[in-house]
Amino acid sequence: MAIDFTLDPELEQLRLKVRGFIDRVIAPAEAELLALRDSDKGSYISKLIGLRKTARAEGLWLPHMPEDWGGMGLGHVELAMVQAEAAKAYYGPWALNCQAPDEGNMHTLLHWATPEQAARYLRPLCDGRATSCFAMTEPEVAGSDPTLIRTHAYQDGDEWVINGHKWFISNAHRASFAILIVRTEDEPDEPRAANTAFLVDIPSEGWREVRQIETMHGSTGHSEIEIEDLRLHQSQMLGGRGQGHLLGQYRLGPARLAHCMRWIAQAETALDMMVARSLDRFSHGSLLAEKQGIQWMIADSTVELYQCKLMVLHAASKIDAGDDFKSEVSMAKHFVANTLNRVIDRSIQVHGALGYSTDTPLAHMYQQARWARFADGADEVHQMRIAQRTIAAWKNHGSTRTATGDLPL
Repeated sequence: MAIDFTLDPELEQLRLKVRGFIDRVIAPAEAELLALRDSDKGSYISKLIGLRKTARAEGLWLPHMPEDWGGMGLGHVELAMVQAEAAKAYYGPWALNCQAPDEGNMHTLLHWATPEQAARYLRPLCDGRATSCFAMTEPEVAGSDPTLIRTHAYQDGDEWVINGHKWFISNAHRASFAILIVRTEDEPDEPRAANTAFLVDIPSEGWREVRQIETMHGSTGHSEIEIEDLRLHQSQMLGGRGQGHLLGQYRLGPARLAHCMRWIAQAETALDMMVARSLDRFSHGSLLAEKQGIQWMIADSTVELYQCKLMVLHAASKIDAGDDFKSEVSMAKHFVANTLNRVIDRSIQVHGALGYSTDTPLAHMYQQARWARFADGADEVHQMRIAQRTIAAWKNHGSTRTATGDLPL
């Protein structure tokens, strides 16, 4: 029987080790870090680096990377249980060096970089000496359709000259380098062969950060970038010419699932808080936990979180097996993102005015969660792709079964 949802004893021990590290080291430091972030940048950075040193010393470093790159060599199923524990604290994934966007960029560089590029960009990223960003989205065109990208590059001898405009480039304000997606082919054989990826050192002449865009959760590193006559040597091309779309999709699949792993941690935290509050709050003759309306919110959240975990584990198992995972990851990304929003919203409702305040982490979690429904593909785009795959399954097989996970049921 191949289906087994238990962990080997050593992996269960690792999961508990991550949980203990988060409870013992990260969670107690978070209040101080949030205070220092706005008042003392030097101490803030020093304390963050200290957390990373502690994680590395305890063998909790780069869970997603191979051992020869200094990582833990975990597969995606194993990574799911690490991320789901680490992300129960805001700084957990960062301490373990498995946070977005660096995590996805590491996977991309591992697969696409030349040995020279890997030594220059991937090694410092794995060592925690560098940070990165992924620059694809543009304000003038739909971010969910990379074939519309307008940032353009033309070749001038051994160099490429790039002009364009990017925005919502997460981590660009702090990044040491960018993976930049630009249009290099004016008349490609097919639209998805128009783009190429380049590696850009930050700072570089021709790369200008206009601003950090103010969002629902503040101005925290989603930058607008103007690119004017940026010159890059041919050796800074990542992957082949016209391979930018393929590279982007290779990066986004596992990265979407890694987001889901972290979102599950946040949703579970919100559910824990919801239940704890219901058992603590007395109103109109009984505890909230004894009221049917509250029980429904708890039940709905529990069922949805169960679905999230099963979807993520199944999608992760397909990645580990080398199977086509696009459909399963797309469904998981859509469902987990929406579940995250619903569970946090219910938890705020159960907490009442307290949940709406910043006295609990729920308000901040809710601000962050809204982004999940359009990051790495808007809900509607995923729904469109899911429907297309389901229709194709029926046309090809006379059944939709292969579109619903192709499970033995």
